[in-house]
Amino acid sequence: MKKDYSQLLKLINKQKDNFPLDQSFYIDSDIYEIDLETFFYNQWIFVGHESQIKNTGDYFLFEIGNESIIIIRDKNSKVNCFYNLCRHRGSHICLEKEGKTKKLVCPYHSWVYNLDGELIKARMMPENFEKKDWPLHKCHSIIFEGLIFINLSDNPDNFNEFIKPTRNFIEIHGLSNAKIAYKKNYPTNGNWKLALDNFHECYHCQTAHPEYCKVHTKDYIQAYGAGNNTGPESLEFSKKLNDWNIKTKNIGYLTGEYSEKSFSRFYRSAERTPFTGNRLSETKNGKPASTLMGDFNEFDGGYTTIGTSPFNSLLMSNDFATAFTFIPRGPMKTDVEIMWLVDKDAKEGIDYNLENMIWMWDKTTIADKKIIEDNQKGVISKKYKPGPLSEMEKGLEKFKKWYLKTLLKTLK
Repeated sequence: MKKDYSQLLKLINKQKDNFPLDQSFYIDSDIYEIDLETFFYNQWIFVGHESQIKNTGDYFLFEIGNESIIIIRDKNSKVNCFYNLCRHRGSHICLEKEGKTKKLVCPYHSWVYNLDGELIKARMMPENFEKKDWPLHKCHSIIFEGLIFINLSDNPDNFNEFIKPTRNFIEIHGLSNAKIAYKKNYPTNGNWKLALDNFHECYHCQTAHPEYCKVHTKDYIQAYGAGNNTGPESLEFSKKLNDWNIKTKNIGYLTGEYSEKSFSRFYRSAERTPFTGNRLSETKNGKPASTLMGDFNEFDGGYTTIGTSPFNSLLMSNDFATAFTFIPRGPMKTDVEIMWLVDKDAKEGIDYNLENMIWMWDKTTIADKKIIEDNQKGVISKKYKPGPLSEMEKGLEKFKKWYLKTLLKTLK
């Protein structure tokens, strides 16, 4: 039976330009479920890095909505992704968040699968039972530059088409030869769109983020603080950017930017921008935190910012990468997971300084957690009504329009 979306479609069409979304989009459980189906289950999302599972049998779980995905390395060193349910009666197979196993054994009736998902043992089944007919359900997955991307759609978009605009920006940083130096989760009591609204504007940065403002200058924050075309143009920063582009091209490194010029089912962006003065890295003191990565033989004083989807961002200096994943956990709950990546051969305390490296985004994300939670507390009030956006919130407006248009195209 076809669902009736008429009321939601009316609500979508009522939304005003240059205003945030109405209250229902941030609190309603039905809209939340539609969001999961429309967005998270239909995007290529990176959920980890292959260095998390170095050896045969190493695994971790990624969970979203009703789905649990086993991400495991098999005996041929291939990374496999399976839905975490036994083909017998549906029990979860892996019960721990991460671990190491020789085989995948269902704890309910002991059906046994090998690490590439084939059923190899099922006790006391009928004579005509064929084990080969009952492998684990695969989840679509791709390893790109060491990042583990999954897609929960039964008919996912072509990965090469999806990654094409950001490919070069990612590849120069050598993430396939990286490892996780540190990982942290920031559980946040706020709707996923409130979390992303906050991430897509830097109007609040001067007020709320002294650490971010120590690292990034006022003119950068105005023009590029939440990505390209997210704030008013700064002539001062435009000149710095132009001068840096010329210098950086002359030493053979990538420059430029990308943003979606027209509506797309994807939501991607990328740019390379300069730090100011003598700063070489996104650290507390501006000095390198680790050894150079990827294509970089010398520090170019630049910074790469990439959004591969609404749920993933990569923020990268020449010597380390900060990778964000936003995971909806409920109508008013979101996990913000961050991985800090360094060269795979770098040694903590010798080649990299962990505290210097994580300082800014750890402090900033802790502050953002409180900001989002306080925002959510206000949004649930009967008196909440969206107010007009600032010119510093262009990124929020751009994301909102993409979100609403995608919903309209999906639900009609």
